[in-house]
Amino acid sequence: MNKRITPTDLFLAVLALLLISVSFFQTWIGLQQIFGPASFIMALVLSLLLLFLCVKMRNAKLENRSTSSLVGIYIFIASFCFLANFNALYTRFMRTDIYATELRDINKHFNDLETAILSRLSYKYNKETAQNVEIKKKQLIEQIKDPGNKGIGIRAQSLIRDIEILTHQKVDLLTPLNNDYDDLATRMGAQIDNIISDLPPDEKSLKTSIYNTNLRWNKKIQDFLLLPKNEQDIHAQEYIDESLTEYNNLGNRANIVLGENKFKFDPIFSKTQEVGKIGFAFEHAIKNFGMYQFVVLAGCILLDFIIVIIIHLVTAAENRNKISTGRKGRIIIPKNQ
Repeated sequence: MNKRITPTDLFLAVLALLLISVSFFQTWIGLQQIFGPASFIMALVLSLLLLFLCVKMRNAKLENRSTSSLVGIYIFIASFCFLANFNALYTRFMRTDIYATELRDINKHFNDLETAILSRLSYKYNKETAQNVEIKKKQLIEQIKDPGNKGIGIRAQSLIRDIEILTHQKVDLLTPLNNDYDDLATRMGAQIDNIISDLPPDEKSLKTSIYNTNLRWNKKIQDFLLLPKNEQDIHAQEYIDESLTEYNNLGNRANIVLGENKFKFDPIFSKTQEVGKIGFAFEHAIKNFGMYQFVVLAGCILLDFIIVIIIHLVTAAENRNKISTGRKGRIIIPKNQ
């Protein structure tokens, strides 16, 4: 018997074609990292199978047959499309955020590395002595600049003697240049800082390097994160690779200079090299789950599975109408006894 095409058939056909076409394209993109050029054929085969199963489910519902096996096969095949779709959509919409998160982590790694190195340098004086000298130094600087008694007077000389007792080193009495006592105070303070921060040459060089590198990358990363998103996406990996190379070089250098007994360094590597791979997309989404991740997840679920729900709801309603209006016959009213 020929079946007449109904508006419901047209609606479901158009909807299935739209949804599965979008799913086909995203599946193709999502599988490229794994299967390369073959991803097009795989995505096409999966999409055609989903369309075929949609037609079979529609017909089965019209004939009042069970669709459980068809639904199970559909879910199995659509699950592959879902994984690829999520990978493609999440990577596309969250790429900038992924790169920004990585760069902020690198910024934090630099700060942590500087703190760790500074805490392990071979300073000549303990923390308490260094703090006491710092207090005396600040008092000396203010005394030298005091408008009522500029220069190295009696009070300033007394502070210098206190510093010499604490450090067991001689402090040179510098002279002002062109009566510039602010400059004199700065040079006296720098001299005392050099005494306190007296380090072996290799440690002093390491301290300078980590300070300058950390300062430079903090500024570069902050400036980079202010760029438009398309520029970030293009150049982010370059920044990440370059910054991590410098970070690992500094860490390895600190390990050599300080020794493994004082400083143990574990290199870090770029996580964003994995961007575009299915495993990375799900791992990043789970670790950073929020509203954006939920929206992408919900969109992928609807894209691949909503058509099955709609087919069952719409077709079931038509079947009930046919059953209720298609029966004919006489109504027999029993006689009263």
